Amino acid sequence: VGVLDRQKILALLRDFYDRTPMTDEWELWNPREWPIIELQDIHLMDFWGSLGDQEVCEELSENLVLSQTEISEGEILGNEPVEDDREETDRISTSVTEGVVEEMGMSEADTGGISKEEIEEAEPSASEVSKEGEDAISAEKSTGLEATDLDEEPGSGKPEESTLGSEPETETKPEGDHTSAREPGSEEQVSQEDSGVTETAPEASSTASGDRDVTDTDVTDSQQDAPAAEAVKETSASNESQSDQQTSSETRLQHENLLHDQGKDSGPSVAEMQSCQDSCTKSFAVSCLTLPQFVQIMDNFVGEDISLPTVKRLTAFIKGEYKQTEEEKMKQREKVHHMSHVAQRKQLLEALFEKWDSKACGSLDLEEVIAVLSTFKGKEALMKAKEQLCSRYTQLSKVGKLSPKAFQIFLELIASKFTGSEDETIDDLVRFLTTTVEQSHTKSLQSSARRKWLQDIQKAAETSGIRMEPVYKEVIKALSQDMEVHGDNKRISAYIALLEENQLSPEQGQVLLRYMACTPDDAPYLLNRVLHRDMKGVSFAAIDQGKPIYVPRVQHHGNIHFWNSDHPVEEKKGSLLVLPLYDAHWRVFGILGLDTLRDQSHKSIFLTHEITFYEGVCHAFSKAYHHICMRENVLQVAVTALDWLYPRTPSIHAVTTYLVAPGKDKNYVLWKVITTDNTGQKEIHRSPVVLLREENLLRDYLFKCTDSSEVTLTSIYGEHHIAVPLHDLSRQTLGIFDISIGQHKKLPPEEQKDLQKMLKMAQAACSEILQRFLEEREPTQVLEAERVTNVKHAGILFHRFMLQELRECVLKLGAESFARIKSCAEPPALVHDVVKAVLLLLHPDWKGSEETESWSQCKLKLDDKLIQEIYCFDPTASSVQVQAELLLDLIIGVPQASVWQQDSAPAQYLYQWLHTCLALAEITKSQQIGKKHP
Repeated sequence: VGVLDRQKILALLRDFYDRTPMTDEWELWNPREWPIIELQDIHLMDFWGSLGDQEVCEELSENLVLSQTEISEGEILGNEPVEDDREETDRISTSVTEGVVEEMGMSEADTGGISKEEIEEAEPSASEVSKEGEDAISAEKSTGLEATDLDEEPGSGKPEESTLGSEPETETKPEGDHTSAREPGSEEQVSQEDSGVTETAPEASSTASGDRDVTDTDVTDSQQDAPAAEAVKETSASNESQSDQQTSSETRLQHENLLHDQGKDSGPSVAEMQSCQDSCTKSFAVSCLTLPQFVQIMDNFVGEDISLPTVKRLTAFIKGEYKQTEEEKMKQREKVHHMSHVAQRKQLLEALFEKWDSKACGSLDLEEVIAVLSTFKGKEALMKAKEQLCSRYTQLSKVGKLSPKAFQIFLELIASKFTGSEDETIDDLVRFLTTTVEQSHTKSLQSSARRKWLQDIQKAAETSGIRMEPVYKEVIKALSQDMEVHGDNKRISAYIALLEENQLSPEQGQVLLRYMACTPDDAPYLLNRVLHRDMKGVSFAAIDQGKPIYVPRVQHHGNIHFWNSDHPVEEKKGSLLVLPLYDAHWRVFGILGLDTLRDQSHKSIFLTHEITFYEGVCHAFSKAYHHICMRENVLQVAVTALDWLYPRTPSIHAVTTYLVAPGKDKNYVLWKVITTDNTGQKEIHRSPVVLLREENLLRDYLFKCTDSSEVTLTSIYGEHHIAVPLHDLSRQTLGIFDISIGQHKKLPPEEQKDLQKMLKMAQAACSEILQRFLEEREPTQVLEAERVTNVKHAGILFHRFMLQELRECVLKLGAESFARIKSCAEPPALVHDVVKAVLLLLHPDWKGSEETESWSQCKLKLDDKLIQEIYCFDPTASSVQVQAELLLDLIIGVPQASVWQQDSAPAQYLYQWLHTCLALAEITKSQQIGKKHP
């Protein structure tokens, strides 16, 4: 299956490390420590606790690694929890086959001075096989992936064009206000001559970015990604025949026809399956080691100065000890085959969606899909599936559009309502739809051309760094090209406008539309202009209704706002079309507007197929826009994390942050986006420096980190580097922190812990940001500031996760943990100041009173009630008045090392909790989020 069991390998490394004599020990990295183990595998109390408890916590952490991250078959298949059997955690199979050292042709000298007798005496018998190994992954020589379900799903087709209701409408009363809380490219301005599009960004105070006529809705801090309609990745043809493929030649032919355009005529590989963003493949990736991951972990373990005999001894040990029973191998094959089938079905249904979506609008009309499916076997199953789908996607009943993800779920729900094999029913459904919704050759060519233009919009987002200008240019270019080829060469004006919170004149409406990009001829009249709700126009009506508004003759409408006042209104003739821009949750965040006022011909109306394509442009723009939103938020998290880290880790010389981006020929490049010097001063590169592997041989460790998604340790000219990956939801590398620590191989213990905290919180925040782009996942909101602004400031997430962990630490303490502090007649001044600051944060009215000034009164407050107050305290709540200066007077200037020296877990937790609360309060204050946005 091409992967190894991660926990088995880690257990073997621990065993080898324990048996290695002290003369060699310094050459090896302790496999119980990060980065050999994952940060999430470190015990929570060890992660935040005292350095004095390190040995105990290391033991706890080792147990946790084996018990919590062991992935059973149930977890991989159904994401079910497993029992935490801590007594069994170290009983991994570590027996060495008798005479293994001799069989490898190694003398006692070659094995680092260890005799065969010593090895045999120290090692357990072969019968000691733990329960953990039962689900281990096969270490077979074959790297090919068996895709038994390769040909079990039929082809697909697309329906006829669906007409979009586009009759003229006037503005209606708003159903609710919505505001985009994001502003990509807010510091850039594009020239009017460049690539036929002019664009600019609003001032720094604006909360959304967009270009042109109409836009509106709440984008919830741009954390919502476009619908999960990602292009299907190409998969290589399988080199091995499958003995258990039993599908008919008809189904095989339909598969090949359906997947032909994407070149997908074989099952996905292990690496490609890991890139699928679902819980099944993620749990598989966490529990397994691919070849690059295995090599990197082994490389970290042995270090750069390891002796060759030790490497040989380690190799022999791993070869002899990594064992699997036939039952384990069969179970693992079943898991991989299941994953292959899930991935193949996903690709098949995405291809079917694209074939049906002949107009490339990015969604299917729900009622049209139901109408086609109503003749398939029975309507009862269809209606039950529709009811379930609408309960899952609450916006569906209002919008009536199916994204690729919702389309797939709908078909799976229908299949689940019938008796018999769900897989066979899916096959029948796909076969039925393929033959029912065909398209003509002309429509196919038209769809192909349009899809290429839409892909160019997405490509611009993926290769533009964090700049919106290239995306705006591609949008205008796609509209112009389509008008030339399919629109009778009409002359159009086009513009994009995005919603912002109206902070300067709320009496004109809580939101406004700012025009962010437009065709060059319209730039003098439109660019960066603002449309308020109380002004003329139909844009806000399109936003409020969530539907396109089409005005075929603007001169007769009476409620059109004309930005160009050079000509009288009676001479302004033509059509106007305003389309809402949706995020992945079907919330409007802006508008795309088109008009033909510059076209004096009588053919200036918009046809149905044109309007439908413009919907596809809206979908492509939304996907591209939110992709850049995601990157900006990830960078904001990185900036916040580095701001937190630098005052605590003076031994770190520099940190460079990279993002992974697509390159040419399926390769990738690294973008240098943030550079931070030894003082913590940062430079953010909005036009990133691009690193290519072949041009950066000294930085090859960065590409190894990207390939393996594992921490990579190296030294360059005597300067040690720690390259740490930021993972996406499928555990692929999203970005990298390149941390330089100078001459030392390791940071001091307290700085090492703080680095680990930063990395863990940054990863949690990035994962949350990525989750918010999934259409079925609403943002998790813990703090009031998040509910108010939907995390307008992505840095809130970093501190929020830190606050949640510290809450759990305090909750686990219990009142008895304060006994040592309370027993002191007069505690160290630092401990008193920390406790005093906590009490003043919770009860600012106690300032100057005996409740906090007197230790005898102060220590009485250290009880279960205080623990509950700390656990529930929200420093961002509007009802909370944080007197930051007062608290800082008590704890500022206190080196963290002094807190460590107290050897008191409660004092450390409270100290960290205080700083986290103050950071959140400061962010809340700086963002001026006292009022709810629309």
